[in-house]
Amino acid sequence: MSDAIKVGFVQLSAAPRGILVVFCDDGLKLGPATAKALGGAVDIVKRAAAAAAFKGKSGAALDILAPEGVKATRLIVIGAGKATGLKANDFLKFGGVAASKLPAGTSAMTIMAELPGGAMTSEQAVAIASGLRLRAYKFDRYKTKKKDGEEVGARADVSLAVGDAGAAKKAFASAGHVIDGVVIARDLVNEPPNVLFPEEFARRAGQLRKLGVKVEVLDVKAMQKLGMGALLGVGQGSVRPSRTVIMRWDGGKKGEAPVGFIGKGVCFDTGGISIKPAGSMEDMKGDMGGAACVVGLMHALAARKARVNVVGAIGLVENMPDGNAQRPGDIVTSMSGQTIEIVNTDAEGRLVLADVLWYVAKKVKPKFMVDLATLTGAIMVALGTEHAGMFSNNDELADRLLTAGVESGEKVWRMPLGPEYDKLIDSQFADMKNTGGRHGGSITAAQFLQRFVDGTPWAHLDIAGTAMGAPKTDINQSWGSGYGVRLLDRLVSDHYER
Repeated sequence: MSDAIKVGFVQLSAAPRGILVVFCDDGLKLGPATAKALGGAVDIVKRAAAAAAFKGKSGAALDILAPEGVKATRLIVIGAGKATGLKANDFLKFGGVAASKLPAGTSAMTIMAELPGGAMTSEQAVAIASGLRLRAYKFDRYKTKKKDGEEVGARADVSLAVGDAGAAKKAFASAGHVIDGVVIARDLVNEPPNVLFPEEFARRAGQLRKLGVKVEVLDVKAMQKLGMGALLGVGQGSVRPSRTVIMRWDGGKKGEAPVGFIGKGVCFDTGGISIKPAGSMEDMKGDMGGAACVVGLMHALAARKARVNVVGAIGLVENMPDGNAQRPGDIVTSMSGQTIEIVNTDAEGRLVLADVLWYVAKKVKPKFMVDLATLTGAIMVALGTEHAGMFSNNDELADRLLTAGVESGEKVWRMPLGPEYDKLIDSQFADMKNTGGRHGGSITAAQFLQRFVDGTPWAHLDIAGTAMGAPKTDINQSWGSGYGVRLLDRLVSDHYER
């Protein structure tokens, strides 16, 4: 894993190197150490702000080239807005804004982590460092030629000047592992499907063994023995054999029930016999965003040695339309014994999740389960790309996810479940059919999944609008966002670690 930038921590009194970044509030007020470091250049800031109509609005930036009286190639003033009541997500954004100002090629940057009231806390400085790394991420490993500007920030060395460098460095050691998990998830989503197919995905998940994670890979024969007919039906049209991967991190009390995370891993989705339109089908390489999140999350938890028992499970398939592909009208038998009429082979992700959910519920018996899936276009119609859709059979778990979403900035919005929707997926030929039609499409998909959780406290996150192709933000310029890693790490750290 390589980073576009290297982040370190120094004391506030350290001499700046390269580009200097400072913060002001919405009254253009600077911190005392910042004002001392700038000296006479404070007046330059005021004049430049007036000329550029810079008001110190949160996230706005004032860029001053070769400021007189300051040993810096550029001076960048980032507005913090009202300096009271700032949240961790604000500091993530500030880090992203700072990263966006890195020039092409090798460069150095010093960020004075101070607000008008004094030095930022270690947690706030760590959030800036995290925002820097998240914004600087790029996926360009397959480019043999780069255009001017594409190497921006490629070899940047950033120092955060803080009140307590030791404390900040210690805090970032843990937070950095979470960012590593996001990077892993982004890499997986961004990979082309001819490189990342089920067997290769399983191999990469196996690298978690280096961190002490127990990894078990179920091949087709093992899944047949378990009766995973729903998952296997999706993959039977591909020359790439399906896999299920079970990852276990035992960081909690011995014998204590784990928490469970399940990811949909359709490495490429053509729609099968119910084939998708050609337009934008290339985006279906990202239909494994849920599985990518689970692998990234397991890395984060194991690397930071989370004090909790966790099981991550991912179902990995390709949905292809060859002569052996399943057909509309087929009936498959899931691991649970329930039968499913296939009315649309493009409603495949729920079939994969059905067997993996049942496996975890019955064989792992977790405290709760959360599944993540790029499951329906309907959730994007309902919520756009700002929130993931959340469905749950447990109010406490749902409330904790909502809170973790606000705290992490990876927001979720609770959607309804109810027996009335079950009528839409009842089948006259089998126990259920795999889609309930156009109306309430994300809800009926969740109702389908609920039939395979066996009463376990459970939440389903439909991340179709947030895991890939979402609008770029201050902390993400990548097509694959790595959505869910920070959300679920926050859920675990806030509520389930000893």
